[in-house]
Amino acid sequence: MQVISTKDLTKFYGDQVGVKNLNLSVNEGEIFGFVGPNGAGKSTAIRTFLGLLKPTSGSASIFGKDIIKNGPTIRQQIGYLPSEVFYYPEMNSREMLEYHLRFYPEGNHHNINELADFFELNLDKSIADLSFGNKKKCAIIQCFLHKPKLLILDEPTSGLDPLMQNRFFEFLQEQNNKGATVFMSSHILSEIQRMCDRAAVIKNGEIIAVETINELLSKQLKKVTLIFKEAPTDVQTPDSFLNKNLHHQKMTFEFKGQLHELLSWLNNQPIQDITIEEPDLESIFMNYYQR
Repeated sequence: MQVISTKDLTKFYGDQVGVKNLNLSVNEGEIFGFVGPNGAGKSTAIRTFLGLLKPTSGSASIFGKDIIKNGPTIRQQIGYLPSEVFYYPEMNSREMLEYHLRFYPEGNHHNINELADFFELNLDKSIADLSFGNKKKCAIIQCFLHKPKLLILDEPTSGLDPLMQNRFFEFLQEQNNKGATVFMSSHILSEIQRMCDRAAVIKNGEIIAVETINELLSKQLKKVTLIFKEAPTDVQTPDSFLNKNLHHQKMTFEFKGQLHELLSWLNNQPIQDITIEEPDLESIFMNYYQR
């Protein structure tokens, strides 16, 4: 089942492109990444999914229902975590979360204390006195509180310290294991690589790639460093060895091809040591943007 599906979804701000001809499908139970730098169109797409913005053209559905015609019904089953949080300053976190639960008949007030303990949030402190990080914790609890079927997370870890980021991702994985579908936008590529099954790369409001994380990684060049037992005068290499650099006993190159070809060549070389570096998502992302 497709939880999110869009067809040529487009949003313009006057003459400025927010998103253009967006075609995405997110399957039930997956963690889907939405990758792009600030200003690429990630938040515009998310706000359009949620009905906070009206599309200029195209269409989208969530749980098989049109986002415009069935917005209130759809939003009952969504947990949304915005990139920036703005709350009523005169409330404390407990009051705000209890107010939030009034919109969700199936919400459980006992979950407020449990989640506050887990994320180390003081519920009785005024929102006006909370740091940005603690406001983000409150938003995270609000997102999960009513046990939604779909989690839409926009830059979810901004403001969290590294320990709390790890705690958040552990909790997110637990919710996914229980059946929640996750749509997560981020410009922090290590987060996408860590959590997601598939990812879409967005540039200037348009999708330029949608692939599994493994596919993205497998298509890129591996960086290889060799140390020879003695400095060779010349080394004959296959055509798949790119950007070769030989200096004394050390040779570096980039490899794109079948692994058995590399291993077969190495088997006939007087090698003392070897390092093969897999590409990270950041280098892949930059390759797509440079194209």
